[in-house]
Amino acid sequence: MDTIGSDNTAFGRVDADGTVYVRTAAGERAVGSWQAGSAEEGLAHFARRYDDLVTEVELLETRLASGAADPQHTQTSVQRLQESLPEIHAVGDLDAVAVRLTALAEKVAIKAGEQKAARAAAREQAVARKQELVTEAELIAADSTQWKTAGDRMREILDEWKTIKGVDRKTDTELWKRYAAARDAFSRRRGSHFAGLDAQRKQAQTYKEELCAEAETLSSSTDWTETANKLKQLMADWKAAGRAPKEAEESLWKRFRAAQDAFFARRSEVYTERDAEYRGNQEQKEALLAEAEALVAGDFDVKSAQSTLRDIHRRWEDIGRVPREAMGPLDRRLRAVEEDIRDAADAEWRRSAAESNPLLEQMRAQVAEAEQKLEKARAAGDARRVADAQKALDSKRQFLQFAEKTS
Repeated sequence: MDTIGSDNTAFGRVDADGTVYVRTAAGERAVGSWQAGSAEEGLAHFARRYDDLVTEVELLETRLASGAADPQHTQTSVQRLQESLPEIHAVGDLDAVAVRLTALAEKVAIKAGEQKAARAAAREQAVARKQELVTEAELIAADSTQWKTAGDRMREILDEWKTIKGVDRKTDTELWKRYAAARDAFSRRRGSHFAGLDAQRKQAQTYKEELCAEAETLSSSTDWTETANKLKQLMADWKAAGRAPKEAEESLWKRFRAAQDAFFARRSEVYTERDAEYRGNQEQKEALLAEAEALVAGDFDVKSAQSTLRDIHRRWEDIGRVPREAMGPLDRRLRAVEEDIRDAADAEWRRSAAESNPLLEQMRAQVAEAEQKLEKARAAGDARRVADAQKALDSKRQFLQFAEKTS
């Protein structure tokens, strides 16, 4: 089968009235009309459409072979292409494309079968895994006395359970009922156990009294970041400690919360003052930015702009910090001015270098001459001369651009 770049025009012809034909095993048929140029150009145009068709077939083959394509989607595309072949407006070996599409359709069918088998295997694996999880949950519910570890594992089983897909509804419902029954049985045993843990609640009360005392000590700290982290850790410790006896829990929590609130209220006042200072710094930097952006408004003197920008940089650094959300936008605006000045300096240097290069002047003259020839060819209405002149002009422009970049 011909590939892209082959002489697929050999499979077609253009008659005297411009009708384009393609030859296939079923005979010759018209695929379009060409009035824009020579017969060779017309055949080349329709051959490029054939190349596009071959490219699409190759893409389908490649994606199917790599496993990236969905067999059903590929099958739909193959059928669409097969149905389009009898009427496609292209010149090339269409019989070879038909053979190739037939072979591809057979491969798609095989891939679809493999996909179906894989899904069936995945369903079996999913059922087997859920059965394993149910069995484990039932063992925990019946025997485990490691309450925290077992409770964590019950939650992990549930989390994994939610990720397992593909089990049929009936089987999934039956397995879920077994798991839910095991979880409920475990919860009842654990609840019964903790119902008698008065001593442990007393221990929690003692621990929370220590946490209150530590939080009250930290409430006067001015080490804002470190202390905030410590208070967050104390909160985590508080939650992990469990509940104290009911009569003590509420009063301890009020003490603990009051200590936290005192610290964060003082920190908020300090941050408010600092934010006001940062906003003032932001206004100063915005004023500097206005000054900097004015440097590159319209035509400007590069050396003068560079000197002024250096002074702006010094003043910028002296101002100090700004609010976090303003840092990025301010810096980007300043970098944009820097880039404009740098680009202008580069352009000035290139212009100076180009003006002193006689070879560039000669190449520019050649481009101008080629442009004149193209205009004359267009005025004469000669398509071949226009094409040749355009090709020559494009070549000279390309060499000129390369020379200007490297000079």
